[in-house]
Amino acid sequence: MSLKAKLEAVIYAAEEPVTLAQLAGLFADEALEWKAEREDATASKAAELAAESAGLPQLNEAFPYLGLEPVAEGQAVEAAVKDGESSAGEDAGATGLEAPEEAGASDEAAADAEAKRAAKLREREIRGAIKLALDELIAEYASDERGIEIREIAGGYRMATKPQCHDAVRSFVKSLKPPLKLSLPALETLAVIAYKQPVTAPEVNEIRGVDSSGVFGSLLARKLIVTAGRKPVVGRPILYKTTREFLLRFGLKDVTELPSMEEFEKMAASEFEEEMQAGGDEPAAGTEAEFDADMSAEEEEAANEMPADAKENTPEAAPE
Repeated sequence: MSLKAKLEAVIYAAEEPVTLAQLAGLFADEALEWKAEREDATASKAAELAAESAGLPQLNEAFPYLGLEPVAEGQAVEAAVKDGESSAGEDAGATGLEAPEEAGASDEAAADAEAKRAAKLREREIRGAIKLALDELIAEYASDERGIEIREIAGGYRMATKPQCHDAVRSFVKSLKPPLKLSLPALETLAVIAYKQPVTAPEVNEIRGVDSSGVFGSLLARKLIVTAGRKPVVGRPILYKTTREFLLRFGLKDVTELPSMEEFEKMAASEFEEEMQAGGDEPAAGTEAEFDADMSAEEEEAANEMPADAKENTPEAAPE
């Protein structure tokens, strides 16, 4: 089995993105063999091209008016070697280099340093070969009519559906009952944190216009957000940011792949129009069932939410 086939199988079977370091540890010998085979093939092709070009006419035969003298086959090589030796001797005489004195390092220490250097070079060579194989795999998946591709997500590699097939996948997913789903308040809060991170809870509340303290607890419990220190202002409120779990859940390489606010608004408007067309003013069929698995948690979140106008008549919350 080829190296590419093994890489493809591992990436497909893994639940989380597979890193380059993991692949290098699994397929070190195969990567070096694959690289050697590629180099041999490249050398063979170069030799064939050289053999084909050997039958071309010499310069003195093709261009007699240049007045070039014929040179025997071995003479040019000998002349080049002699020129190289003479230039090397002159450089050595001019610089006057002497053997470096030992700086107190023992032979054993030098051997250890050399071994470490060789290990690093070998590791770099292995990773380079696997990266090259992965790049070729990614190009092969992108060029054919397959419905899946290999994407770099959260510092690793993972199988994913192509964007052209998202409509088909979305239709299939809508026919399933999801085991767990975020409520609209939770999604709104998570979106604000993702686009404004690092951000404090009061800043999120100001943007949403409601108290989101209960939603923060739900998102923290699901490891979609995490604390990121405190903001250097009066009261030192806690800062929040998204986690690697957030990238995995939404299939993102990093937060820069988030759609712009204009694209986000267009997608939200499109989803709202589809729901309105499907069920008029009432929720679409099956919507209530989709949230049954998460209803208890979301009811608690909704209960903790309070309009901004009502908060003015309540005592100020303790600083975080």
